[in-house]
Amino acid sequence: MIKTSKSADPWRFFALALGISWFFWMWVILLGWNVFAFPAIIFGALGLFGPAIAEIILISHTHEWRDYWQRVFDIRRIGKRWFLMILLTFPVLNTLALLLSVLTGSPWPEFETARNLLSEPWKILPFAVFILLYGPLPEELGWRGYALDGLQARYNALVSSLILGTVWALWHLPLFFMKGQWQHDVLKFGTLDFWTFIFSPIFLSILFTWIYNNTNRSTLSAILFHFMCNFSGNLIPLTEQGRLYSLILTIILSITVTLIFGPKTLTRNRRGCRTEKGILERFFGRGVCPYQLSFILDSPFRRLILSPQRLADRLHLKEKFQGTRDRSRLL
Repeated sequence: MIKTSKSADPWRFFALALGISWFFWMWVILLGWNVFAFPAIIFGALGLFGPAIAEIILISHTHEWRDYWQRVFDIRRIGKRWFLMILLTFPVLNTLALLLSVLTGSPWPEFETARNLLSEPWKILPFAVFILLYGPLPEELGWRGYALDGLQARYNALVSSLILGTVWALWHLPLFFMKGQWQHDVLKFGTLDFWTFIFSPIFLSILFTWIYNNTNRSTLSAILFHFMCNFSGNLIPLTEQGRLYSLILTIILSITVTLIFGPKTLTRNRRGCRTEKGILERFFGRGVCPYQLSFILDSPFRRLILSPQRLADRLHLKEKFQGTRDRSRLL
């Protein structure tokens, strides 16, 4: 089982996080300011830190600071294998989405951001710090650092991820009405890009929970995972078609992770064994067919996986059962 903080109140956190962020962003929208101009940038930053401010308020009541900050700073919670997953997942997904979009007619991008950073390497660190502060750090201190534990104390990992992902998506809505924001200037409200962006956090949240649970509830792992999502997204620019492919690949990966690791915890224990058998393992291995895949039993194609002869062999049927059936008919 995954250790969680049962005192964490996810619903109160969601109300605070959305309320704080939307309150500050509301003024930028109503006054028609560009979010990167003064004084709008102050309101924009305060809204961006809404999830972090919300968790500070709530943890101040429970005083569970030691566990909270350990999960933020303890790098030992993240094993080498999970570091690789954190570093490579989004660059690989974005590269595949880019290739698919080019193969289906999209133009090859100019990689303007990457070229500028390579031509002036001293800008890489400030750029990375900006990416870290502009989303990953303030958001994950709240989303995964506080809310996810409270959800998992009440629901399984998959349901918790979907709830958190939905709220995470809603939190971004005001950005589509703020001048200067990428969502307002490029994606635009009501377009295909809008719907792609809104649905992405719901499925990304499954991957974040997967990383978080497998790194001993490391908030740092979620911050780094979010950082790689945004950082690689800037270095590997995608067209509208490419962003749609990226969402499709994210959905496929999220489903695969859920099937392999199981929806209950999406995790392995410390010895490297799953705390629950994944759906695919239970389906192909011994035991009862998982109810999530029971519809396959009605398909004629299931004979390709388990023929009647192999099923009979597994049941260890003997001839005496046939004789018993014959005697029962005579009676």
